[in-house]
Amino acid sequence: MPDTQFGKRKSILKKIPGLAWTILLFVLVMGIFLFAVTNISEDTADREETALTTALNRAIVNCYCVEGTYPPSLDYIKTNYGLIYDEDIFFVDYRAIGSNLLPDVTIVRKEQ
Repeated sequence: MPDTQFGKRKSILKKIPGLAWTILLFVLVMGIFLFAVTNISEDTADREETALTTALNRAIVNCYCVEGTYPPSLDYIKTNYGLIYDEDIFFVDYRAIGSNLLPDVTIVRKEQ
């Protein structure tokens, strides 16, 4: 009887290091996965910001070419030139200086 209990203890002790390695490997894989997801999210937000900057600049220049004046407000661009962006992610500060001067535009990414 003592031999079987000793055998069971020995087999349990052999499994513990394997279990520890399995847990360690799982934590490592999860860490790499979370790191990759975070980097992809940041890259996507950078691309969205670049796309918004490009779209806004095109709309401003298009308005000047068509109408002969720069847009008076951001709402004017949204209404007349179809600018759409996620206002939960980006804040756009649009300051019209004059009808014949390029407006001052600042795009700020909101922290989530």
